[in-house]
Amino acid sequence: MADLSLLQDSQEDTDGYGYSSESDAIIIPSALDFVSQDEMLTPLGRLDKYINSENVFNRQMVARSILDTLRVISDDDRECVCVLERIERLADDSEPTVRAELMEQIPHIAIFCQENRPSIPFAFSKYLLPIVVRYLADQNNVVRKTSQAALLVLLEQELMDRGDVESLVCPVLVDLTAPDSNDDVKTEAMAIICKMAPMVGKDITERLFLPRFCEMCCDCRMFHVRKVCAANFGDMCSVVGGEATEELLLPRFFQLCSDNVWGVRKACAECFMSVSSATSPEVRRSKLSSLFISLISDPSRWVRQAAFQSLGQFISTFARACSNAGQYFRDSSGESDWTHGTNTDGACGSSAETPSVSPQQNCVSHNASGCEEQSRDDDDDDVGEEGGGEQTAEVLSADDESECLPGETENPLTSPGHNLQEKSSNENICCAASLDIPDHELFNSFHYWRTPIPELDLNLLEEDIPASTAPALDRKHLEELIENLEPHIDDPDVKAQVDVLTAALRATVLDSGIEDAFLEPRPAQSNPFSSQQPPDLLSAGTQLSRYDEDSDASDSLNPEDEQKSKHQDVVPQALLDQYLSMTDPSRAQTVDMEIAKHCAYSLPGVALTLGRQNWHCLRDTYETLASDMQWKVRRTLAFSIHELALILGDHLTAADLVPVFNSFLKDLDEVRIGVLRHLYDFLKLLHQDTRRKYLYQLQEFLVTDNSRNWRFRSELAEQLVLLLELYSPQEVHDYLRPLAFCLCTDRVSSVRWTSYRLVSEIIRKLSTCSALLGNFLSELVDKFCHSSKWSGRQAFAFVCQLSIEEECLTLDQFSEHLLPPLLQLASDPVPNVRVLLAKTLRQTLLEREYFLNSANCHQEALEHTLVTLQTDVDKDVKYFASIHPGSNRLNEDAMSTTSSTY
Repeated sequence: MADLSLLQDSQEDTDGYGYSSESDAIIIPSALDFVSQDEMLTPLGRLDKYINSENVFNRQMVARSILDTLRVISDDDRECVCVLERIERLADDSEPTVRAELMEQIPHIAIFCQENRPSIPFAFSKYLLPIVVRYLADQNNVVRKTSQAALLVLLEQELMDRGDVESLVCPVLVDLTAPDSNDDVKTEAMAIICKMAPMVGKDITERLFLPRFCEMCCDCRMFHVRKVCAANFGDMCSVVGGEATEELLLPRFFQLCSDNVWGVRKACAECFMSVSSATSPEVRRSKLSSLFISLISDPSRWVRQAAFQSLGQFISTFARACSNAGQYFRDSSGESDWTHGTNTDGACGSSAETPSVSPQQNCVSHNASGCEEQSRDDDDDDVGEEGGGEQTAEVLSADDESECLPGETENPLTSPGHNLQEKSSNENICCAASLDIPDHELFNSFHYWRTPIPELDLNLLEEDIPASTAPALDRKHLEELIENLEPHIDDPDVKAQVDVLTAALRATVLDSGIEDAFLEPRPAQSNPFSSQQPPDLLSAGTQLSRYDEDSDASDSLNPEDEQKSKHQDVVPQALLDQYLSMTDPSRAQTVDMEIAKHCAYSLPGVALTLGRQNWHCLRDTYETLASDMQWKVRRTLAFSIHELALILGDHLTAADLVPVFNSFLKDLDEVRIGVLRHLYDFLKLLHQDTRRKYLYQLQEFLVTDNSRNWRFRSELAEQLVLLLELYSPQEVHDYLRPLAFCLCTDRVSSVRWTSYRLVSEIIRKLSTCSALLGNFLSELVDKFCHSSKWSGRQAFAFVCQLSIEEECLTLDQFSEHLLPPLLQLASDPVPNVRVLLAKTLRQTLLEREYFLNSANCHQEALEHTLVTLQTDVDKDVKYFASIHPGSNRLNEDAMSTTSSTY
């Protein structure tokens, strides 16, 4: 009875869960009932059922499943059109979450229709695009944001027809930015317009977007709109081009830079480089420079901070076509083009090689991580005009000696091969012919490479300058002398003469009231002696002498002369002075605590812009940054020192960068990693004797502040692989061999694997010297093949496999030195070693015809070893010895073994 009562209670309790109290039958739950009903419906029927559901989640599910439905019925065009019509109905849903879910699916649906339903060409423009455009003005913020993101994706994927963009999308966006629009909608629409401009191109942007953009820049009521315009101003300038930028956009930009909201001015400072890149050099120098100075001195600290961060980038836009900074203007095929190397990572990022760009575009992105590099071969080719290199000086001497014979008065600068203008040539020839030069001075280092300078009585001129009477030389004569001297202004002696002559000329114009006009900086294009001339106008001798004197003159300058030495004519001096002041400690207190880091980040770009002839302007700043107390500053310089070396050339690198490089080698690991990551890039630029000295210091990289920093050792192994080409086989054997063996026994498998490749490359390097190769392979066998640790014996098999796969040595050399000890591993007690041996024999050695030849003395030993492995007790060894695995790629098999055994 007790059991019966319990059963009855149980039945009563379960009645509510689908059990019948009158029978033992179980009733199917309602959810399963729905499932069986859905299975009887067609895909369109299920869509109709849940689109009309009162449950919001069901309608969301419909929006999420539309793409799956299209895939199911993709073979029927008619049903696909029916699904697209349902999408229109779902787009009218009153629930924002449903509309947002639908908009997230629109790009995926559009891609599907384009790829799978080309038979419905109107699918996107008729059914999907109107929904996207309508949602741009939706009252719900989430829906608007989703539609904006979907619109950009559709444009990026080129899923929209250009005609639809122009006729359907652009007018709606312009209307949304009308003065009577909602503030949030107006701001968002302007942001979309700015992002769309680079995608739709110049024509549509100028006709449809540019007028409204200019209007929104002056929106007095909404500073948010002005801030959006300011933040995207550079992109708009780059799209519409220089003419529209200078005529229409620059006036608005000036207004934005003086906006009463500091956030707008800050946005202007952040995009200043892009705006500058779209303008002409004259506008950049005459208007934008003073505008940028006003931002640097802005009352708001945040604006000043942004301006200083953009200062180096803005300076880089002043780079000229003839900048002697590691980029070259070539005219070998009759068409001039800009060529430059690939960007390497420095403090940040990387860029791809561009075959043909404008000078401004080429120099805009130069910073610590973005300085354009030139191959060493190209640097050697153009070193005559770049400066530096004893070898080039000897070649020039040999070439010019045959043309300038004793007694001749021909000016070397006007000889064939120098493309001087006719007027300038005639003036120089007359100047040279009017001088009586002694024969013994015809070939001295001063007269050899330039027009001889007339002797002037400096004392007489200095006495006459303050006098009220007319100077000894008339104004016209002084101007001619200055004009002839300006090409060689970098020479300290010539510069001193020019200063005296300029002072004398200033005295002649005091009474005429034109002093101010004379002292104004000349426009770059009107100065025939500016550095915008083609590089071949300056001979190699000028560059060589200039660099030698620059390196020696800095120590003996008094404060006044030192200030003069910071002057140059590439960028406005006020900008350079502000940049040099970024190392001032007071700037860190009043502007930004990391201002020195920003200075270091952009220094290679500034150096590239100024050219190596103006390195003296940056030398002190670089030394200050290199000794900064913040390791982040030194780290930034360490990552870019190889780029700076490429810009400066051999002589300046040896004088100014090598000491800094040496100090970085002894710095914190955070700084040393920057040097280590580009060790090869820097050392390859040094002279062979200087480069050889660093062989003694490479072992110091094995010692780190934190022994767990295995990536440091992995980077060392990768750099050693590159460094092999810089040193002789003997140097590799003596200095790099111990490092390689040490890294091969590292605790981290990733370091060991890179080191195995290093060992194989050392074998390749030593393969040309039989004595060194024999010693190295003998040590390799002793240390690894006969190692007491099974990991060492496995490493030996890895190296053997790599050496054959990469053809690091001949098969005869391999058979003589490595094959006998390799076959001995068939009796190794560790299965993992025998597995790798089986892979090496089957996948590598027996793939070579050399080892299959019956005449080969090692064939019998190979076959015997393979038979032994095929009968091994370990099933993996037996498998790899008897059956060729599916893949014969060395790295996959080797690394799979590594991951499973280490």
